Amino acid sequence: MKNLGIGTGRRKEAVARVYIRDGAGKIVVNGKEIKDYFSTPEQVQLATQAIMVTGNENKYDILINVYGGGMTGQAGACLHGISRALTQVDQSNYTALKANGFLTRDSRMVERKKFGQRGARRKFQFSKR
Repeated sequence: MKNLGIGTGRRKEAVARVYIRDGAGKIVVNGKEIKDYFSTPEQVQLATQAIMVTGNENKYDILINVYGGGMTGQAGACLHGISRALTQVDQSNYTALKANGFLTRDSRMVERKKFGQRGARRKFQFSKR
């Protein structure tokens, strides 16, 4: 089957490769149905927001390969990837997706732990005596 659009989505450590094909609205994530893959309905809703906004609920089949990070990060990566792929399929989707901020990569990452400290910012307890 021919891919209409391809998009790469990223969020935290998660990376999603999204392939959009003609179909009846079936979304498959890593070989499973989207509702079976993501544990909470909030994550499913987050991942499918771009389709709802553009009104393409039952137009395309979407195949997603996602790896890295946690489940919420993966859902965010799926949203980003679907948004990018939808703009590739139809340029008129761009304005709605851009207005909702779905095309912007969420650049927030975990800050690295510094040496001589307990965490990224947390210091060891100070003892005067």
